[in-house]
Amino acid sequence: MTAIRIANCSGYYGDRLSAAREMVEGGPIDYLTGDWLAELTMLILSRRSGYARSFVRQMDEVMATCAERGIKVVSNAGGLDPRGCAEAVREIADRRGLSPSIAYVDGDDLMGRLDDLREAGEQFVNLDTGEPFGDRTAITANAYFGCWGIVDALRRGADIVITGRTTDAAVVAGPAAFEHGWARDDWDAMAGAIVAGHVIECGTQATGGNYAFFQEVPDLEWPGFPIAEIEADGTSVITKHPGQGGMVSVGTVTAQLLYEIGPPAYLNPDVTSRFDSIRLAQEGPDRVRISGVRGEPPPPTSKVCMNYSGGYATTISMGLTGLDIEEKADLYTRSLFANIPGGRDAFDDVRIDLLRTDHENPMSNDVAIATLRVTFYDRDADKVGQALERKATELGLANYPGLMGMPGGGTKDLGVMWPTAVPSTLLAHHVVVDGEATVVDPVLPPPDPRPADVDAPVLPPAPSGPTVATPLGRFVGARSGDKGGNANLGVWVRTDEQYAWLAEFLTVARFQELLPDTAHLRVSRYELPNIRSLNFVVEGILGLGVAASVRNDPQAKGFGEYLRAKIVDVPEVLLDAPAPTQPHGVAR
Repeated sequence: MTAIRIANCSGYYGDRLSAAREMVEGGPIDYLTGDWLAELTMLILSRRSGYARSFVRQMDEVMATCAERGIKVVSNAGGLDPRGCAEAVREIADRRGLSPSIAYVDGDDLMGRLDDLREAGEQFVNLDTGEPFGDRTAITANAYFGCWGIVDALRRGADIVITGRTTDAAVVAGPAAFEHGWARDDWDAMAGAIVAGHVIECGTQATGGNYAFFQEVPDLEWPGFPIAEIEADGTSVITKHPGQGGMVSVGTVTAQLLYEIGPPAYLNPDVTSRFDSIRLAQEGPDRVRISGVRGEPPPPTSKVCMNYSGGYATTISMGLTGLDIEEKADLYTRSLFANIPGGRDAFDDVRIDLLRTDHENPMSNDVAIATLRVTFYDRDADKVGQALERKATELGLANYPGLMGMPGGGTKDLGVMWPTAVPSTLLAHHVVVDGEATVVDPVLPPPDPRPADVDAPVLPPAPSGPTVATPLGRFVGARSGDKGGNANLGVWVRTDEQYAWLAEFLTVARFQELLPDTAHLRVSRYELPNIRSLNFVVEGILGLGVAASVRNDPQAKGFGEYLRAKIVDVPEVLLDAPAPTQPHGVAR
């Protein structure tokens, strides 16, 4: 069978609304897919409609064309209410006089089962900290499902499949497994599809969006969304429609491969994809081939994303101008605590951040200002909020010279993401196609799973010679992101010589030296020589996670650019190296 062309039209809830129409009308595709469910999104949906209404709007625009051209749709936009989302899509079909077969997959929502699972001994231990969930009250609790519920729906004739919390890559792997007739233990083929799904699931990040070397990307004002052409053995080509902006290169694909990952063994409910086996090659303009992906059985447990209320936080944000910044900040914080009954100890936690954005001998008033942020955390809403803000206001004429408030203050209700896992044997996909339901069991590992054989590429020695002080990002790309309270930061280079130097230079100790705000945290480093990359995972840098973070960069999106801005001594021979002429990951 020829390759299946699977298009993406959404990388997150809030992505470009016109993308579905652009992908359906921009050229031939077999499937239209998208990812709406970041970990934060589940919390957002719990406070709103339960599913992604933007997906329903997109279906209103493209359903007729999809029916005419035989394009099937697979989406995880069902969020917390896949059935409600399917019913909303059915209403559109009825209004337009269309009759697609519509399916939804649920069973991932564990909220109604938490008490029973606790009684059976489940403690919902945090995957990062090892702490049990205890007496916290969950707002949401959803298991990450794989692709076989989707496959079942497609086998039963579904034209549109809407799921709850499936993994980002499952909406791509499902169509590939169905069309190519893969078995559940076709580990290598499945692993290849998961890798392709990981590349395209974040939309235009695969076609030049958020790319470190953005100056190289043409027409980035409106980049096209990506397409994965997946072949029968799991090999794929990442591309896009002609005439749309952006580009698909080994660099843009490498960057996305590094997004929000951990160790090289990339766990998924259907298969473990070995990212240290991936080979990339530029097959032509806007065409990157992914091959050589090895797969292993999945773990016996499935990840569960829980959210709970972490109380409330109020941030007091003040501007400090000119001289004696630290003394001014100390005076203000001492005065603020003195003006509050019980002082600092009256709250569950207090965080103080002094952001030194001020310049010496400033050339404008704006660059003379530093920002002091004092954030108060407490489970009691009455102890933070307006009462606390009034205490800060009372200092307005009685403190440091030039006192002024700054944007970025206010109070918010904290939602905290709790990553955990349960045995996969406790889960089942509930698949409903046009009102008829079936149950699909998850994939379980065999009794004696065998690791895949992965060959490491042959690398030259690290170059030496005269050095020049230069920003690391002059030749090193980076991409970073959040995973609960942790952040990952992946870096990559274009040549074997550059990688040999980078792997020797950028140790964990050097990483923490360059980024001193990580020095007190646990940092793990993983090598991916096959794609000339290193991946660092920094534990706890985001605190309780994005929804509860008061950092300027709560999702660690700019973390990689922070590293690229650091000036280091680099061998001159590594700078201005030409792009590689050989594919990544080939032993030589």
